Amino acid sequence: MDILFVFGTQLRKYREKAGLSQEKLAEKSGLHRTYISDIERFQRNISLGNIQKIADALEIEPYRLLLQEDS
Repeated sequence: MDILFVFGTQLRKYREKAGLSQEKLAEKSGLHRTYISDIERFQRNISLGNIQKIADALEIEPYRLLLQEDS
């Protein structure tokens, strides 16, 4: 399992489900838009604190961003 791929894929899924642009999610989470973009492109490691910020902005439990979906 590639955790960067799983997290980035889940982030994009939940962000789109919430109807948020990368910019709007960044604003809600207090992070930079390019940081969100880098995560969704599997280019950035992410701290636990930032996982919590993103989950709070998406109004989901943080663990959901780490669950790999079955194909």
